[in-house]
Amino acid sequence: MRKLAILLALTAASPAFAASGPFLSLKNTNFIVLLAFILFILVLLKFKVPSLLGGMLDKRAEGIQSELDEARALREEAQTILASYERKQKEVAEQAGRIVEHAKAEAANAAELAKEDLKASIARRLAAAQDQIASAEASAVKEVRDQAITVAVAAANEVIAKQMTAAQGNKLIDDAIAEVDAKLH
Repeated sequence: MRKLAILLALTAASPAFAASGPFLSLKNTNFIVLLAFILFILVLLKFKVPSLLGGMLDKRAEGIQSELDEARALREEAQTILASYERKQKEVAEQAGRIVEHAKAEAANAAELAKEDLKASIARRLAAAQDQIASAEASAVKEVRDQAITVAVAAANEVIAKQMTAAQGNKLIDDAIAEVDAKLH
């Protein structure tokens, strides 16, 4: 009703009332338009169009509110998931740091072991080289002794051959045969 009163007040202040001549005449187009407008408003009120529009707007408002509530809930859920992923990311970063530290420690240990192995390998090779040198030295000494013996035997043979007579040679052969015979029996 209040709306109808406002509508009538607005139409009463319209320029149609300011015109000259009878207003309530069917020949006055302003009056006809006013009657049609009032009739239109009454038909709208009869079929409860304003309440239907209000209901539709209320439903729309409720739909929008439910969508906002759902969006708020989704946002909160997304924030919870984001916080969870951030925690997991921090845990993974810490674990990666621990793995890197462990790998560095293992690399340092491996380097120390490699140094020790290298020292041991060098010591083994040095010992093997010294053994080879000693063996070569012993071989050279033996070869020199053998050569010296050969030279001494040749020199002794030559000296004995020059100083020995046939009778002395036969006596040496007989003595050697007797010695061999004594050793064999």
